[in-house]
Amino acid sequence: MSVCACEVHRFNAQHVDEGNQQRLRKVVSDVSKEIEKYYCRLELERDEFGAIEEVEQAECQCCGLKEDCTVVYIREVEKCFYGKWVCGLCSEAVKERVGKVGMQDALNSHRDFCQEYNDTTRLNPKLSLTLSMREIAKRSLENRNSKGLKLSRTISYP
Repeated sequence: MSVCACEVHRFNAQHVDEGNQQRLRKVVSDVSKEIEKYYCRLELERDEFGAIEEVEQAECQCCGLKEDCTVVYIREVEKCFYGKWVCGLCSEAVKERVGKVGMQDALNSHRDFCQEYNDTTRLNPKLSLTLSMREIAKRSLENRNSKGLKLSRTISYP
């Protein structure tokens, strides 16, 4: 039985295709293994570093400042300040007052101060200056009265 050249060529092409398919399967298998290695490393890193947290906007209960913070940070601050989120600047002011009064009183006092500031100084700086001068004069008079000093006018003629 004689084999024609076409059949030999077809046999060789089929044999070559089977070899290529085997090599291709091996490459795909190797690539799949590499992908799985990287995926496992990624999972370990995610577990190690924790999931990336979402950021929310928190508003200070005292001054009204809005800040982007993680949910975990917001909850930690709220634990320290009786469920109220307070910005860094206000928290320092409240901490200074806590030595003199309780935490709740310090929070309320600072919140009232911030509200007064926002209502006067920010809206009308001249009015704020006038009110500040009035407060200084009032305190000065109270101090003099408590020390028993009397105000007297002197008239001087040139």
